[in-house]
Amino acid sequence: MTGSDKENSSDVAGLLAEIGRDFHARGWVLGTSGNFSAVISHDPLQLLITASGHDKGRLTADHFVQIDEDGKVIAGEGRPSDEARLHLTVARRCGASAILHTHSVWSTILSDACADEGGLSIKGYEMLKGLSGVRTHEHEEWLPIIENSQEMTALARTVEETLQRHPAAHGFLLLRHGLYTWGKDTSEAKRHVEILEFLLEVAGRTHFAR
Repeated sequence: MTGSDKENSSDVAGLLAEIGRDFHARGWVLGTSGNFSAVISHDPLQLLITASGHDKGRLTADHFVQIDEDGKVIAGEGRPSDEARLHLTVARRCGASAILHTHSVWSTILSDACADEGGLSIKGYEMLKGLSGVRTHEHEEWLPIIENSQEMTALARTVEETLQRHPAAHGFLLLRHGLYTWGKDTSEAKRHVEILEFLLEVAGRTHFAR
């Protein structure tokens, strides 16, 4: 890794740490929940990702490790998030450069409440226009719901198959777990989290008010 690569990785880690602290303050990644990554290299694929076990409210640039396309640590200290394989899958399948995963109350509740439908449909809201490529509030966003598993190789395969079936999706929900979304860079991925978390809360409050 060159000096400029190190500087770039440090800058990205600092930005992801700032995003993590912000999300913690909003109640989206309490305690050690959630994980964040950014692509450092697409060819070969290398990610900078949160190391496991760190409080997201105290996240710093030192709490990230760099992994290769097989999930092996090639720089930094600690063990990568257990869900590193899911980040690698999203990066490959969607061409994403940043992947963010939250554990909010509403994403968890709705992933359970809508599990029988296999996903959650959100349409008619102006905030949908904050998602990449969406130009009208008439857009219908489908968030697939995937059954959670501790077997990450199998879960990564399910995520890939789901994204193949729903190539236009901006995110997905893991059952009783939380939201995954991504973007062409950290700024877009952060915006997608904000948009989708807003819409999930609206959908949840509307659903349970009936």
